[in-house]
Amino acid sequence: MTRTVAVFLAVLVMTATLTIAAAGGAVGASQPAEPMATTDAQADGYAGTHVEFDTSSNAVVDYRVGGQPVFENVTVDSQRDHHGQAGIGADVGLSAVTNLSGIGLEIAAQTETRAEIATEGSASLSAHDTDRGILTVNAGEDAQYVQLNLSEESTAEGSDEGDRVHVESGDRAGVLLVAGDGAVAVTDNGDVAADLESESTLVFRSYDDGERDDNAVEQERLIANGTATAEVYADDRDGDRVADVATYGQDVAVETHDEADDRLEMAVERAQHEGTVVIVSISEAALEAVGSADDLAVTVDGEAAVEADSYSDLEGGIGEEPRYMVTHSSEASAAADVLVAVDHFSEREVAIQGDTEDGADSSESDSVPGFGIAAAIGALLAAVGARVR
Repeated sequence: MTRTVAVFLAVLVMTATLTIAAAGGAVGASQPAEPMATTDAQADGYAGTHVEFDTSSNAVVDYRVGGQPVFENVTVDSQRDHHGQAGIGADVGLSAVTNLSGIGLEIAAQTETRAEIATEGSASLSAHDTDRGILTVNAGEDAQYVQLNLSEESTAEGSDEGDRVHVESGDRAGVLLVAGDGAVAVTDNGDVAADLESESTLVFRSYDDGERDDNAVEQERLIANGTATAEVYADDRDGDRVADVATYGQDVAVETHDEADDRLEMAVERAQHEGTVVIVSISEAALEAVGSADDLAVTVDGEAAVEADSYSDLEGGIGEEPRYMVTHSSEASAAADVLVAVDHFSEREVAIQGDTEDGADSSESDSVPGFGIAAAIGALLAAVGARVR
């Protein structure tokens, strides 16, 4: 075999192998998460992995989380309209807010992880298909009343602080609270009513039996006092990464994307300069790809965030420096919550990934698929050339 022929054959082998490696890398590598396309929804109900419900002309009906009935119906009405129809004054107590006529609503759009419900007024509702079964009611520009009639299996009790309502539904425990100005209380007939001032949000979160621990209570406090303005949920379904965002503040937007299986990325934007806390809930399935909860690291705009050792330390990062905390969702689950305190805005890039021993960005190793094979073939070429010589 001549030197020319040998080298030519080796080049053919390298080219073919690199082509196969690149194709394999393209299939196996995690692709950037594309925003799920929302479509006009003609259906009168939603059935997701965790959350399902129906709608009538003026209410969300039979709201269930994990198959467990929670609310028989959820009705929204503007305070101005309700006062006019009922002939009552604006100082009516929440315990007497019953029999709302409700404003017209319909499912406006839905994705794999969320259903958006529009109303004929300024209010809007969002049902988030996460294992916490998050439901939000945003008042919009007008003050609203919200009436939540419980299912037969649910009971409600006000908190000692008077700022939230606990809902027990079979083996699930839920909490209703207001982010912004307003109040929520148990009515005289045992259901729940909320008073929402303009641009305020009623938030419902639920937990499996025994999952609502001290960390969950702290997260609720951060949401209620306006410190935590968004919650991101990352899950793995049938081998695909899915993500959802629930916003609790009016001036924050979060867009998620990822470039590798072991990395979660999100762009967080806020109209005002003041920082905020973003709660990132990573399911057990998604965490297997990202890494152990004990080895997670957070960067903000490419710079490492400082790990906080308490919630007060975490909150102290606002206005100072990016900080984060990692907590387990429950002792029985490997899922984790990562709370990221962003120090200031307007737009910041947040990334969560498994920590590496040398502190390098693990996404760099994915930047050139098949690089290891190329190096090996390069060595083979060198060996062939030496043998020919």
